[in-house]
Amino acid sequence: MHIASASGNVFGYFWADELPPSFDGPAWARVLSPRGIGFGLDGIFRLHRPLPDAPWRLDHWDSDGAHTFCSNGNRAALALKGAPTETLVQAQSAGFDCRLRRELEAIGIRMPEGDGFALGVVPLETGYPSGFGFVGNPQLVLRVPSVEAVDLPSLAKPLRWNPAFPEGTNVNVVEILSPGHGRIRSFERGVEGETLCCGTGCAVSAAWLAQTEGLSDWTFETASGDPVTVSLNLDTEGRWTELWLFGPVRLLGRVELDANLGLG
Repeated sequence: MHIASASGNVFGYFWADELPPSFDGPAWARVLSPRGIGFGLDGIFRLHRPLPDAPWRLDHWDSDGAHTFCSNGNRAALALKGAPTETLVQAQSAGFDCRLRRELEAIGIRMPEGDGFALGVVPLETGYPSGFGFVGNPQLVLRVPSVEAVDLPSLAKPLRWNPAFPEGTNVNVVEILSPGHGRIRSFERGVEGETLCCGTGCAVSAAWLAQTEGLSDWTFETASGDPVTVSLNLDTEGRWTELWLFGPVRLLGRVELDANLGLG
């Protein structure tokens, strides 16, 4: 298993042609991810070998085994040996395409756009200025006076499971420090806890702030200490185009899985 990180989120990666026939994405994710008894991963990926003139096919499973879209995990995949330098990605877990690009020391992802990918109505009262959007997964954004002062688990859990969100939702709290500059913390469904950075959460937060603050370029300080930058075009209906998120990625190494893990 190769291990790489993007802005603090850590993922395990497997080349599809090196996996045993018994590979079970949900089961492997649940075994390998938990902190303390696993590797503390935020999810795992199956990578198909890149082919010329074709989208690079990736599958992602959250730590709870859900088959989902993960922008930071897609970005970190570009750090692996054998990965393309710039490519169109087919996120098989979500059924849509996105694009990856390297610029200097950062890896960027262009988020999915088109029908269904946009800001929407917040379906409940949160007690804070708030926004909501779908970017391959649902994201609720709350603007707070101070992200450090928030008890994020206590605030997020009732919202993450609220019936107003049929698929659940990620919960992000943002604090504006200056025009185009903010802090963010994120509670992610699937992981069921705070992560060091949620890429899709940063993207929707920037889109909502573009709508409310009139600025289309944002830099966020994340819980990992790594900044991420987001830029986009947003129309009056809350639909975005060219929604790009950039941040650092790191290749952390490779581990051999012990047979005692029972993964086959």
